Amino acid sequence: MRTLRDLGDLEGKRVLVRVDFNVPLEHGRVADDTRIRAALPTIEELRERGARLILASHLGRPKDREPELSLRPAADRLAELTAAEVTLAPAVVGEDVRGFVERLGDGDVLVLENLRYEPGETDNDPALAAALAELADAYVDDAFGAAHRAHASTEGVARLVAQRAAGRLLEREVAALDGLLEDPERPLVAVLGGAKVSDKLGVIERFQQLADTILIGGAMCFPFLAAEGHSVGSSLCEPEDVELSRGLLERRAEQHGTLELPRDLVIAERLEQDAEPEVIDGVDVPDGRMGLDIGPRTAERYAELVTGAGTVFWNGPMGAFELEPFAAGTRAVAQAVAAASGTTVVGGGDSAAALVRFGLADRVTHLSTGGGAALELIEGKRLPGVEALA
Repeated sequence: MRTLRDLGDLEGKRVLVRVDFNVPLEHGRVADDTRIRAALPTIEELRERGARLILASHLGRPKDREPELSLRPAADRLAELTAAEVTLAPAVVGEDVRGFVERLGDGDVLVLENLRYEPGETDNDPALAAALAELADAYVDDAFGAAHRAHASTEGVARLVAQRAAGRLLEREVAALDGLLEDPERPLVAVLGGAKVSDKLGVIERFQQLADTILIGGAMCFPFLAAEGHSVGSSLCEPEDVELSRGLLERRAEQHGTLELPRDLVIAERLEQDAEPEVIDGVDVPDGRMGLDIGPRTAERYAELVTGAGTVFWNGPMGAFELEPFAAGTRAVAQAVAAASGTTVVGGGDSAAALVRFGLADRVTHLSTGGGAALELIEGKRLPGVEALA
């Protein structure tokens, strides 16, 4: 994979940078600028080298050209975070956009409109990729969160620009995850939560071969518990996931380490802020109740294993942490990950949101900006956006 070091002299050159500004918005402003800040090292290095930057990103999933999904708020926030002259283009490609590009000075930044305003983006349309390539002398991909998608702005355009490279963020993401898989400090503990076993089947199977311990939490634990013969009440538990979990449990003897499940749970009648939580000593959920968090004994056990690990990978909450009555398990794991002395890698998504909520985001070794891409890389799948940079 080529990096910024391979691009050579960039003074006066137009550099198209694929960034990930898919950020949450509230009242027309950026509510969380983590992803914008993550792109700053690449942006600032390219500016210092005299490049004229053209930034491209998607935002949400527009069906047409909804103004509420314009990249205007992201461009405004970028202008606040950097000394650059930042301009928002009126579109993604076209004559008007080319005019804006021609007027760029060294170190200036032009932000293209939402890539998904163009239907050809997600289809990896060759015409759109060619139009993007015409804007630039060099291409840099710094959007790890989109690297697992073969889109026009990730895979298509990269094949058309001879000078291409990974940005600092993408380079760091791949290095951190490759290190986790190839040479982790032992013991390696994988903490996996979330909703569905089927969503993380490949990740669980990979860690069954690599990790010393896998800790299962969140709604994902209930298919495993059901496969062991426990009652799960009205907890989230799909029959398909029960069968998958049964297969994973049957292969326990073949795996490198141990797979641990909760020993106690927090349950309630419904998933609501005002629901009355109840801790049960055990994992059999009564009819009419649902499991919504790991219990305190499990949280203590998981935290102990995380704290003593040489390497930790965490993806997925331990419960419905968005609601305070069911946040204790996720909080305990987040605090343990933050306090661990070993290498700690957090795989984006809800785990990253939990760290931010608990004020711990700056206390891990690596916080991924791309949950889906991180999981696919761990599974061993090819990432089109990375392969295109070879």
